[in-house]
Amino acid sequence: MRWRWAELTAACVMVGGCGGGGSRADGDGTDTGLPSTTASTTATTSATTADDASATGSTAATDTTGVADSTGEAPKFDVGGNAGDMAVSCGDGKGGGTDFSYIWVADSGQNAVSKINTQTLVEEGRYLVHPGNGNPSRTSVSLSGDVAIANRNGGVTKVYANLDDCVDDNGMPGIQTSSGGGDVLAWDLEECVAWHVPMAYSTQRPIAWSPGVFDEPSCSYHDEKVWTTGAQAGISGSVVTTVIDGDTGVIEEEIAMPEIQIGSFGPYGAAFDPNGDYWFVDSGNDGPVQELVRVDHVTFTYDVWMTPSISPYGFAVDTLGRPWIAGYAGGVSRFDPVTESFDTNTEITGLGIQEDADGIMWMAHYPWDWEGVYGIDRDTMMVVDMIPLPSQLAKGVSIDFFGYVWVVDQGTSAFRIDKDSHAFDTFTGLTSPYTYSDMTGWGLKNVTNPEG
Repeated sequence: MRWRWAELTAACVMVGGCGGGGSRADGDGTDTGLPSTTASTTATTSATTADDASATGSTAATDTTGVADSTGEAPKFDVGGNAGDMAVSCGDGKGGGTDFSYIWVADSGQNAVSKINTQTLVEEGRYLVHPGNGNPSRTSVSLSGDVAIANRNGGVTKVYANLDDCVDDNGMPGIQTSSGGGDVLAWDLEECVAWHVPMAYSTQRPIAWSPGVFDEPSCSYHDEKVWTTGAQAGISGSVVTTVIDGDTGVIEEEIAMPEIQIGSFGPYGAAFDPNGDYWFVDSGNDGPVQELVRVDHVTFTYDVWMTPSISPYGFAVDTLGRPWIAGYAGGVSRFDPVTESFDTNTEITGLGIQEDADGIMWMAHYPWDWEGVYGIDRDTMMVVDMIPLPSQLAKGVSIDFFGYVWVVDQGTSAFRIDKDSHAFDTFTGLTSPYTYSDMTGWGLKNVTNPEG
């Protein structure tokens, strides 16, 4: 391990310094500034249900109801070369292509995850992700299209996206699986849950799929791994990064990180870079310092840098391999791994963040004096767009494989936004949603751009 104190040269690109402050909550019931979500406290042993979800389209002038894009436009294919390559050569688009595109949103209050078709806005499944009270939060989608979910209370679960992959193993004939929000099957009955790995952490949030290896003749990926980081809340020196075989759920590596200082939430968000290395950042609520960490995917050695005082929250890596940290107080920062320095725009703060195919970083606005998203130029760090939304505590941001920007709030809704017209569609029916990670798999596809 190498410990780095990054110099904050050329650190603040607009006005003011790099100061920070403020507080927030992660949805665990600890009120430190931002409203929290509440997870179920009852272990689920029988089928549970949720209200049927619905989708509403909106433009600047008209509201309509339905599952189709209300603008009447054809699907957007502004995804550049990063997403279209595999869909063109392989046809089926598996791995997040345009005919296999889902957004996976954690229903923290239901101990579940929702699978929403990004084209139709229909929820096609809702799955329990822990045999007890997992309190799920971050989701990560592989290039094969499957999802892994990290539970705040410890444990990782994989759910198959393709029904053909689900395994008949519950003793009943045929495949039993959820068909939507009103059809959540019991933990022991659901057959599209691939595996669950229990982990004895009291705080576990970061999770990210590695890109794996693409096999063009079969149009499939293999050797995909799930990386996750957990700890014991409030205990510095307890941080461990774990590598899990994506097919079997077998733990392959455990990387202890005794130097990492943490507070009540610990490591917060994770993503892979174009080199296949794993990055994560500490929560902005974790005491006097927060760390940005890079783990080499071959040697499992790691580097650590101190972040600027921006109260880290959202996290992403852009196509140039630069980690972005959305701070809820103090600004948004971009890290250059070559110069080992940060640049910070101190005039904006936010939460979830992700890059689109045009080099725009979309970030959920915070504080919530108005709700919506910023568009930030990846290179200049200047705000180039602002899109207001009628959301309820907007948190998560993701891009889908049609180029739409998605925002998940803490109420019951997810919004699909046309970034050009600012029109949006609204999906409702989520249960205490709380996700701001690579919910579609676009983030991984965007940085790895595998040939195919």
